[in-house]
Formats: sequence, C-alpha cells, structure tokens
Amino acid sequence: VQLVQSGAELRNPGASVKVSCKASGYTFINYYIDWVRQAPGQGLEWMGRIDPEDGGTKYAQKFQGRVTFTADTSTSTAYVELSSLRSEDAAVDYCGTGGRRGQGTQGTVSS
Repeated sequence: VQLVQSGAELRNPGASVKVSCKASGYTFINYYIDWVRQAPGQGLEWMGRIDPEDGGTKYAQKFQGRVTFTADTSTSTAYVELSSLRSEDAAVDYCGTGGRRGQGTQGTVSS
C-alpha cells in the first residue's frame, strides 16, 4: 500500500484548496480512505472518510460543511477540498488506509 499526497501549499483565508492522495498497491475501491489533521503541537484529529466504491462519506462534526471528500476510481485518487480557509487550517493533512498513511500535505495559512 502506498499513498502519495500533493505537495505543501499556501492556504489563503477565505479561499479553497484541494489536496490529493494517490493510492497504489491495492484495490482502491476495497478500503475506505480516512483523512486526519495534525495542527502544530497537537495530536491527530480525524476529519472523516470516504468509501471509494460508492462515494459515501462521513464527516467529523467539526469539519462538516467545510470539507468535501471525493474519490476518482479511474486514477485511484482521493481528494479533500477545504473551503472558507481560516487560520486553523494551518496544519498537516494526511490520508490513510490499511494502517498506512500518506506523507502529509503541509498547509500554511497566509496572513
């Protein structure tokens, strides 16, 4: 199992960004993709998950309405779109499945 995420990015307040997570080494539709966040000095926080087989999603209450999970089965890639960016989006976001996680995408929020 390998998960490769998109690179570090600048997150402008009020704007939206989309983080990708390309999966390989297993059958993409067979496992959920979870998204977790780690803010500076904090532990991991679960954002939610997507079932790539049918696109079903579940969101943590904190992120409900501000994040959107999608999955492209043709490229075995999962995405999280973050909207209405704010200061607390200065964090590292990770995708994960099967006990593995991606390398993380560092988001820096501009002032």
